Amino acid sequence: MTYPDKLLAPGETVAFELKPHWRALIAPVIVLIIEVFVASWLFFSISVSWLRWVIGIAVVVITIWRVLVPFGRWMTTQYVFTSRRIIVRRGLITKQGRDMPLNKVNNVSFNISVLGRILNYGALEIESASDDGDLAIDDVPNVQDIQRRVYELHELDDSRRRDGAAGDGPTSGSGRTMTRTLSWRLPTDVMWSRSITSTFPGRFWRSWKLEESPCGPGPAR
Repeated sequence: MTYPDKLLAPGETVAFELKPHWRALIAPVIVLIIEVFVASWLFFSISVSWLRWVIGIAVVVITIWRVLVPFGRWMTTQYVFTSRRIIVRRGLITKQGRDMPLNKVNNVSFNISVLGRILNYGALEIESASDDGDLAIDDVPNVQDIQRRVYELHELDDSRRRDGAAGDGPTSGSGRTMTRTLSWRLPTDVMWSRSITSTFPGRFWRSWKLEESPCGPGPAR
């Protein structure tokens, strides 16, 4: 299941996306195998019909609760890393989500257990500079490589923001230009004018140009 492009911001691209490590499916598979053997043995060992119905209902309930629900939760969990943010989506029936902008990332660390070293997975801890708190992602496959790639995305996002800030100038398409002309008369009866041209996007001044020139004799006294 890929992350839909319509949910991305303009200019944002998906760098990579993950699902939780397959070790999350080990317990449901073990439960299913044990359930099949035990339920089959009980079903054919007991001749009482109502007990067979009880066994069948118990099998259905356990299969839904301990097998299908964990599998569905694994299938609907996404870890998406884009050029601007980290996205976590979870939920089978109800949906839960958390986004963290890359420019808010302070530190990225990981924790690998003994079983994680064997199966190559771990927990990723991302410290945030925002008030929303840190972001913890469990069961991340190849977590050391993912930590390195998150740092690379963070550096690319910083570089993009610096280049964007440096590229803002008087010719930017989103800027506006305002010109003011001031005139006054000197004691020599020569009128002077001064034009100030300012370019600014929004309310922030970016650049200005000053021109002044004589514009002819002033009015007669």
